[in-house]
Amino acid sequence: MEPCDSYGVLPRPCRALVLLNPQSGAGRALEDFQAVVQPMLAEAEVAASIFITERPHHAHEKVRDEDLSQWDTLVVMSGDGLMYEVVNGLMERPDWDEAMKKPLCILPGGSGNALAASINYYAGNDHVAKKKLLTNCTFILCKGLHTQMDLVSLSTASGKRLFSFLGFGWGFISDVDIDSEKYRWLGNARFTLGTLQCLAKLRVYQGRLSYLPLVPTAPGTPGDPPEPVTNGHVPLPVGTGAPGSLPPDSLLVPLGQPVPAHWTVVPEEEFVTVYAIYQSHLGTNLLMAPAARLHDGCIHLFYLKAGISRAALLRIFLAMARGTHLDLNCPHLCYVPVRAFRLEPRTAAGIMTVDGEALPSEPVQGQVHGRLCRVVCGS
Repeated sequence: MEPCDSYGVLPRPCRALVLLNPQSGAGRALEDFQAVVQPMLAEAEVAASIFITERPHHAHEKVRDEDLSQWDTLVVMSGDGLMYEVVNGLMERPDWDEAMKKPLCILPGGSGNALAASINYYAGNDHVAKKKLLTNCTFILCKGLHTQMDLVSLSTASGKRLFSFLGFGWGFISDVDIDSEKYRWLGNARFTLGTLQCLAKLRVYQGRLSYLPLVPTAPGTPGDPPEPVTNGHVPLPVGTGAPGSLPPDSLLVPLGQPVPAHWTVVPEEEFVTVYAIYQSHLGTNLLMAPAARLHDGCIHLFYLKAGISRAALLRIFLAMARGTHLDLNCPHLCYVPVRAFRLEPRTAAGIMTVDGEALPSEPVQGQVHGRLCRVVCGS
């Protein structure tokens, strides 16, 4: 462990609120919880109270309004969409900064299970899926170690502000995610079927992509505008210091203004897909950003330029199962680690997703906020 890492351990006995979506994935979440998870938690002195969601946004409302002092951890037994609800529900609380110190835990019960696969990967475990992944993640919860995790703040042209733990997508990857919803009963296999269908009708999306590189692109390249430092602390921008106010997006300018001069604007404006990911895995079997970590202060930005053949695109996704897609040196696939990005679609056509949930296609920008929440993790 690095000295700067802030690790903690859940108390024993431990009180866990389990938010469970019985409809997620192949519809086996409750059955799997009772068969696999509950016996392990009982042995580890983790007392679980189950809250079964009955509609969209149910978990969002629950954690937004709940007295969290009665719980030591919030456990999500579902796919990534329910964790997205929980994160944004917590960020809507007046005491969000205190609420986000409550460790979150993911147990895979959905189709994609990207965060669960990432937590398993960071723990140094072998790649597994289905009940083996659930067993590994439950064991991680039983051990009780937790640490900090970055979140990304996303702002849209229509005025929404969202907090994301996994990734933002536009184009092919988002099309696969949303178009395959009708095959949810297939579990993770829905993405394979969705990929083949979207390959058959491969689309090109037009827009402008800009980003702030994690590292300046050349010696002498300016980074962020210099900020005054007072007693070792960088003061917040004007108007953002009120108690309970959300963390300011200090790297961003309003969407109606051009990006700052020290940002990079991608010269191409035709894309097959754009995906900004902050975890290692895009799905259980897709290791998209092998270098990603829970709090690396980085958005791993991938984009595929128009002109790629269907065969080359398929090779990329097959290689992504092993995390070797960049080794293909495909000239259409670009990767850059960034701190912030902006995407401005030319039309409203196409699907955007945040953490696997659909958004209307509109200009959006985002920046990483380091160590904004806590998550149960491996050693």
